Amino acid sequence: MSRPAGHQARKRFGQNFLQDPGVIERIVRVINPKPDDAMVEIGPGLGALTEEILAANPRLQVIELDRDLVPVLRTKFFNYPDLRIHEADALSFDFRQLVVDRPLRIVGNLPYNISTPLIFHLLGQADAVQDMHFMLQKEVVQRMAAGPGDNNYGRLGIMTQYFCRVQPLFEVGPGAFRPSPKVDSAIVRLVPHATLPHPARDLGTLQMVVRTAFNARRKTLRKALAGVVTAEELRALGIDDGLRPENLSLEQYVMIADAVVGRNPDQLQRESESERKEEQ
Repeated sequence: MSRPAGHQARKRFGQNFLQDPGVIERIVRVINPKPDDAMVEIGPGLGALTEEILAANPRLQVIELDRDLVPVLRTKFFNYPDLRIHEADALSFDFRQLVVDRPLRIVGNLPYNISTPLIFHLLGQADAVQDMHFMLQKEVVQRMAAGPGDNNYGRLGIMTQYFCRVQPLFEVGPGAFRPSPKVDSAIVRLVPHATLPHPARDLGTLQMVVRTAFNARRKTLRKALAGVVTAEELRALGIDDGLRPENLSLEQYVMIADAVVGRNPDQLQRESESERKEEQ
């Protein structure tokens, strides 16, 4: 796709426009959009992926922050009257408002500079989502899919896996973009759980426990969670307080959070409400 006259990729928006036809075809193939799907694309940019999705689903909705790209999209896709373009920041966008009669299928080549907060924003609305397919920095996908004991394992992976099944699909080299990023990329599929495998009594408390633990990931749990839970309480849960935060499973973090809630529910309710506001 040729670049619109006068338009330059903007660093502040983290723009790296996908241009490799083979990669685009492969992405669309794994997404497999259907005509009746409630498709939503974040950051369509110059519309390379948009064009292929529209061929299968003309009712696509897109969210674009760069106001200079909106007229480009309107001009390029003028013959798709059902395409809806939302001029908005995906970081604060209410995706639930787009739900009519079926959950959303969200796709996007996400700006790498906001990918983690955007993922957390979307996880908070996972009940409105059927699935998500994203192009992300490869390292971010590795963190999302990592399990206990993996060096990439941390807060992002735990909270993503709390809400979703994470499936890395394939990697994409820098040459597929213009301008080329300095990192490798990867496509990931996120499918929200129909039933949470390890539901926490209070989500905000779980977020607080995980955040606190990984803020001191090189320390033992006894030290990393000091002030949140005692060594005796950890041992009572069958958890070795000498382990490091990266050694615990999602289920064990839920156990700790539930124990904290059970000990002081009123105080933790206030803390968890504050935690939820920070995540939004």
